[in-house]
Amino acid sequence: MLSSVRGRVVGCAAAFALSLVGVLGAASTSRSSLHAFAADSGEVVAGRADNDATDVSRSTVPAAVRAAVDDSLRGASGRLYVHLLRPDAHDPGAAVFARVFGSAALRTPGVYALDDSALTRPFAFITLRPFADKSRDGTLGAYRIGFWPGERGRVHSAAYANPAGFIEVTRNNAALPVSAHFRLGDFLTHGQTSVWPKYLVLHEDLVDKLELVIAELEREGIPVRHMKVMSGFRTPDYNAGGGATSGRSTVSRHMYGDASDVFVDNDGNGRMDDLNRDGRIDSRDSRVIVDAASRVERAHPELVGGEGVYAGTSSHGPFAHIDVRGTRARW
Repeated sequence: MLSSVRGRVVGCAAAFALSLVGVLGAASTSRSSLHAFAADSGEVVAGRADNDATDVSRSTVPAAVRAAVDDSLRGASGRLYVHLLRPDAHDPGAAVFARVFGSAALRTPGVYALDDSALTRPFAFITLRPFADKSRDGTLGAYRIGFWPGERGRVHSAAYANPAGFIEVTRNNAALPVSAHFRLGDFLTHGQTSVWPKYLVLHEDLVDKLELVIAELEREGIPVRHMKVMSGFRTPDYNAGGGATSGRSTVSRHMYGDASDVFVDNDGNGRMDDLNRDGRIDSRDSRVIVDAASRVERAHPELVGGEGVYAGTSSHGPFAHIDVRGTRARW
């Protein structure tokens, strides 16, 4: 949630979220008692009214909550389906979440979905497993994570501080849509296929930027039905020794959940499509994505970050790197 850290407010998020304390507090809990089931199993938890309505047009979530979600929590793209709740007092989503699920739920890791027929698009809150839960041997449960440079006292700036926590990803919630084009599982580290739950670091600003890039490509007449995340989050353990490590930074932004390597794959063949329509699949197609990302940055400077063009090899096709590190970088 870099948007909160950087102080970016979409619409009137901060003021509106604070006003919810009074607006929602005035609602009768006996008339619409909102609750959540236990979330510590990693299951998707639904927020709903005890007196379930038979009329599908009847809302089970207060109108003020729906307005806060659509006005403030769907990102600049308007296509976000989740909000990650971090230990940040300035998070505009915390007041909304607490009024639906209760403040105690903020301390219970899980996925909390708004179960409301009045929402035209799905939306869920995700609470994090604390970073301190990671064991001294670099594991969380049976899942190998490793160690960030900050744990060794090597922090160059706040951008390289240890993550606030982890999204707990289970077999059941891996398919959760985080936006119009992406699912939670799209950003998982490769490997450890049989180990569940897995743990993920992800910043919603990254997802927002990817959605804006897709919208920009479509505006240019390039259809995007599927953008493949070739590499999303990398645990430090995987970054150091997993896959092809040649040229990989020891402080890769992938370890901080705000970077991705992507390509457009509308035909589902696992390779980049011919985006510039020159009859070839090469780095010039990657350039089409990066150029779109640059235009997005000019329109949304709060999403500034790194952009890189990569050619294909014998093991993979061309792809583009996009991140939201907070400073401009090009390669």
